[in-house]
Amino acid sequence: MIEIKKKSFSEAFSIYFDKRMLKILLLGAISGFPWVLIGSSLSLWLKEDGLSRSTVGWAGLIFAVYAFNYLWAPLVDRIRIPFLTKKIGHRRGWIVLMQLLILLSLFFWSFIDPSENLALVISVGLVIAVASATQDITVDALRIEQIGENEGKSMAAGAAMAVVGWWSGYKLGGVLSLFSAEFLENIGFDNYWQMTFLILGIFIILMNVGLMFVKEVTDTERQNKQKEIDKLILNKFKKENLITKFVSWLSSTVSGPIISFFKKNGFSIAISILTFVFLFKVGEAFLGRMSIIFYKEIGFSKTDIAIYSKTLGWITTVIFTLLGGLFVIRSGILKAMFLAGILMAGTNLLFSVLAWSEKSALLFATAVILDDIAAAFATVAFVAFISLLVDRAYTATQYALLASIGTAGRTTLASSSGALVDWLNGNWGLFFILTAIMVLPSLIILWSMKNKIKISEK
Repeated sequence: MIEIKKKSFSEAFSIYFDKRMLKILLLGAISGFPWVLIGSSLSLWLKEDGLSRSTVGWAGLIFAVYAFNYLWAPLVDRIRIPFLTKKIGHRRGWIVLMQLLILLSLFFWSFIDPSENLALVISVGLVIAVASATQDITVDALRIEQIGENEGKSMAAGAAMAVVGWWSGYKLGGVLSLFSAEFLENIGFDNYWQMTFLILGIFIILMNVGLMFVKEVTDTERQNKQKEIDKLILNKFKKENLITKFVSWLSSTVSGPIISFFKKNGFSIAISILTFVFLFKVGEAFLGRMSIIFYKEIGFSKTDIAIYSKTLGWITTVIFTLLGGLFVIRSGILKAMFLAGILMAGTNLLFSVLAWSEKSALLFATAVILDDIAAAFATVAFVAFISLLVDRAYTATQYALLASIGTAGRTTLASSSGALVDWLNGNWGLFFILTAIMVLPSLIILWSMKNKIKISEK
């Protein structure tokens, strides 16, 4: 059972003033920014080049990479990058390497016309997705390792700050992207999206400068535990040589985190947790994948979307993520997730009202703000939940496993969102009703296991 002792509002809020929270904020922004590139920016770029809703939707399959990053997470946990690891540390070395790949990809995008080279555009987008998904493995590990293993309430606050950072990177990056694209379009640039990607590259460089101020904790204990497991497996072989050493290392790296998770929770509860994680935010993902296309089709400009969806959305997300963190700290993760699930379903229904009404800036702003409130509560509770489940010996791997399973639901299933809208003959109102219904299965699973989850917060 999850046990959370209530703290006063002032006591709970004071946790946010821990200097570690600012570093976690930056890590979140680094993680969220690439989603601007392969999310709203890529979607509008393809749409404005004359490609169909279905094509835009299926292009989102590149996000599926995030659902499988756990496959190479064990390697990221253990392999050290030559030169970079020695100079700036294991975790930061991986982040910087992936950021360089993203920068190179943006440079390539600046020379491509999607109407003529769609496959190449998607291929470069896939490289960005792989690099982003890989950096998320070590970003999350570095974030969790900033907080002590027994600091449950600080972990909840850190989860809130990570979410604020992620949405800041995503929302403010989106504002920069949309304003830059519209400005360049208005002054006569034909390849305004390609120029925009170069501008976005500058901000990636600035965030990496900030990364140098995030110190890594010593990982000697984690390395020693991993080596101990390697030796236990190696001792099962009759002889020791290069092949048996490699097999023992690989077995420990890949199987150790999974065995640890199932042993800690029990098989049935572990399966329930994984199923819940997969389904929890599917409805939100269907809405999010098509939202920017929906806004354009009902008559809002890129500037309108930037102001209402990105700027207002960012402010709302920041405020209510912090409030959501306080709610988690004082009332518990399960209550927060139930509330978030109900809010997600409710706000999706509000988009149906927007679809069936005449164009209204007020209704648009209301729907966006309430949707961001729901997303804020859902995400901070979700991040805190899976952060408390991980074994510190396998921080990157176990978190990546849980996060990627959640991403699998949001990416692989939601990639059919455009096709679903087309199948409904553009009936956006019915589409959003269906996304609301998608929330319910996860809440049923959560209710069924609410008294069986073994997490203790202090």
